[in-house]
Amino acid sequence: MNDIPQSNDQTPALQDLVIRAARASDAEGIADLNNLPRVRAGTLRLPYQTPEQTRKWLESQAPNSLNIVAEHNGEIIGSAGLHRYPGRRSHAATLGMGVHDDYQGKGIGTALLRELIDAADNWLGLRRIELTVYTDNDRAIRLYQRFGFETEGTHRGYALKAGVYADALAMARLRL
Repeated sequence: MNDIPQSNDQTPALQDLVIRAARASDAEGIADLNNLPRVRAGTLRLPYQTPEQTRKWLESQAPNSLNIVAEHNGEIIGSAGLHRYPGRRSHAATLGMGVHDDYQGKGIGTALLRELIDAADNWLGLRRIELTVYTDNDRAIRLYQRFGFETEGTHRGYALKAGVYADALAMARLRL
């Protein structure tokens, strides 16, 4: 049974969308993406990430990680990744993603998440995918729920966000 939500009609943003593996040469585009105000606000990243920091991060990824980007007209407008845990947690991975401020709500997150879920289910044999999402990020929470993620708890005072300690949901998708 395929429980991955299918795409709706192609929106203009998706017509020329390319989802592909991230590579070291994407460092500048990914750093630019991660430095956008709304993208950064949804992550634990500090401001002013440099392309060099991003390149080192890309080059240091473990072989059990999968990092992809969404590209539109040569511009990176989204990135996402699965990072598998080692040892007794090798059945599980953590997920992270971000979509360009100007492309949020246009299906880019859905396209990225669909590809990661397909890889998790059909190539990696993952049984559990975990993530954290700020409790005020309604759009992301709805996206994750559409893909079968359920809330497992709330991390109170999880991280400093805009000068205030914000709560985050612990969510997971189980495939037994």
